[in-house]
Amino acid sequence: MADKKTFYITTPIYYPSGKLTIGNAYTSVAADSMARYKRSQGYDTFFLTGDDEHGLKIEQKAQEQGIKPQEYVDKMAASYKELWKLLDISYDKFIRTTDKEHVEAVQKIFERLLKQGDIYLGEYTGWYSVEDEEYFTESQLAEVYKDDEGNVIGGKAPSGHEVRLVKEPSYFFRMSKYADRLVEYYKEHPEFILPHSREKEMINNFIKPGLEDLSVTRTTIDWGIPVPSDPKHVVYVWIDALSNYISALGYASDHDELFKKYWPADVHLVGKEIVRFHTIYWPIMLMALDLPLPKQIFGHGWVLMKDGKMSKSKGNAVYPEMIVGRYGLDALRYYLMRAIPFGSDGIFTPEDFVERVNFDLANDLGNLLNRTVSMINQYQQGQVAPVASEQDEFGLDLQKTAAETIADYKAQMDNLHFSQALDSIWKLISRANKYIDETTPWILNKEEKKAELSRVMTNLAESLRLVAILISPIMTQSPVKIFKQLGLDWDNAAQKDLNFGGFGWDIKVTEKPQPIFPRLKNEEEVKYIKEEMKKAKPKKQSRRQQQAQTSDNFITIDDFDKVKIQVGQVLSVEPVKGSSKLLCFQLDFGNGQKRQILSGIRKFYPDESQLLGKKVLAVVNLKPRKMLGMESQGMLLSSEKDGQVKLAIVGDEHELGADLG
Repeated sequence: MADKKTFYITTPIYYPSGKLTIGNAYTSVAADSMARYKRSQGYDTFFLTGDDEHGLKIEQKAQEQGIKPQEYVDKMAASYKELWKLLDISYDKFIRTTDKEHVEAVQKIFERLLKQGDIYLGEYTGWYSVEDEEYFTESQLAEVYKDDEGNVIGGKAPSGHEVRLVKEPSYFFRMSKYADRLVEYYKEHPEFILPHSREKEMINNFIKPGLEDLSVTRTTIDWGIPVPSDPKHVVYVWIDALSNYISALGYASDHDELFKKYWPADVHLVGKEIVRFHTIYWPIMLMALDLPLPKQIFGHGWVLMKDGKMSKSKGNAVYPEMIVGRYGLDALRYYLMRAIPFGSDGIFTPEDFVERVNFDLANDLGNLLNRTVSMINQYQQGQVAPVASEQDEFGLDLQKTAAETIADYKAQMDNLHFSQALDSIWKLISRANKYIDETTPWILNKEEKKAELSRVMTNLAESLRLVAILISPIMTQSPVKIFKQLGLDWDNAAQKDLNFGGFGWDIKVTEKPQPIFPRLKNEEEVKYIKEEMKKAKPKKQSRRQQQAQTSDNFITIDDFDKVKIQVGQVLSVEPVKGSSKLLCFQLDFGNGQKRQILSGIRKFYPDESQLLGKKVLAVVNLKPRKMLGMESQGMLLSSEKDGQVKLAIVGDEHELGADLG
């Protein structure tokens, strides 16, 4: 017997910086649907997912919680695994970049690339966004801040997050060496990047302008994989994270059986925001390692809200746990795969979700099952005969629709067109519902046309059997329920023949019809989802509340000594353009020392000119920060009572620059 054909599919490894939304779950549900489909087609399938556990942001998250980074990522990995269990994600391996095998593989990869001259030591200068864990050139910034002399002093990443200038020693990967070879590979493999628009974007936006060598280590980050030959450097995200697709299979180890069996990957599923890393950096790394490239990289779109990207801070985030807890797993999995054409962006609205559940699931599929089982029980005492060899015109048309559906379904699933595959299945569901109206079983029963009635009931049962099999990669619970109500055993492989009439039937239905998708009350459920979305938005805390959350509210004299408070005089004050909160102060601290400080007290001083000449207290050793492109070089002290804020103003007897002590 010949070996089974293999199929290797991956999700990106998720960055454990927070709770995952349905937008994050979208990729995993899609990958799981494809993995289940391939298994049903007889493929030896390996499905990989995991999380990316290194980097500065992880260090900061751990510090915020007062725990070590490893403790933090252990907790987050466990929460992700719980979510995938809830969503019935049938992965074969969950890789973590802190796994010993992964760390060793990354170090071997790095040293090999260094030894063969593809990596060299230099100095990195770039604009870094902590939130994005990404470095940008000046030309890539969405917004640039300049000083009076036109020098760039800051800006915002394409994501909108603030960036800061970083200069440090770094090892670089010679990307430019492989640029021409990569473009040639694109030409020779037109299905390598899908949708095709993503390939044009990579060439026009990143390769044609000139592919710069890539910084692949950091000395300013501790939480990462050390470079064996130069331990003060840690391997930065590109080599670390991207290598997971081969390290998970045992590459560069003594146990590389899985790598030999499954590599190259059949498809990497990724969100469109990380297509560049997977279609430029990753292929070039593999070329340098003399390894085959993945067969396909599919960059899908985003699950958006009406007001843009899903975000907890916006109060528009939708979490899988809430949807599954209220509406069931299959409602969520169906919605994600049906409502959003794979490869394009899609907009989630509570109204659309509730309508999909009611019309597609409750009305179309649920009602077909309910009517069929009810009529089999009522008219035939639960008995279902084998599919008749002779059919009338309605039966023949139903069989034709089933055959067309099966063929189209396979073609669509093979190409990751989940929405279109479900569209095809629903054509069969619609045709079966119409078949009931055409054949009028209630009249056949009244007229005692037993043979015709039996044929109709079997055709409906057979249609539902096929529908259950077809939806099973995407909807993992409903097919079992459908089979049970039809008197079938889901675990019996013989009952999964994907041909109309492929199963012998001649069984007795013993179950009473039960709605698998109860109809929802539109207004009530839309209101519920919207309220849950609002609950997810973090509440703004006062400084006092934030202090109350710390382990204690006391500081030592050593802590206080770190804070330098001085007397300054207001030379000028004016509102900051584009802000309803900020005032910009120019302050004199004596001996020629002047500072610019921004303070969010504008609404408490509608006539800011009253502050001119006043002596105020300011913290002068606070790290400068950027606000709306302007630098604030300290913090003014103020008091708050009954919601009113007043600056701490001192008398003329206090000298400029005097320290508060």
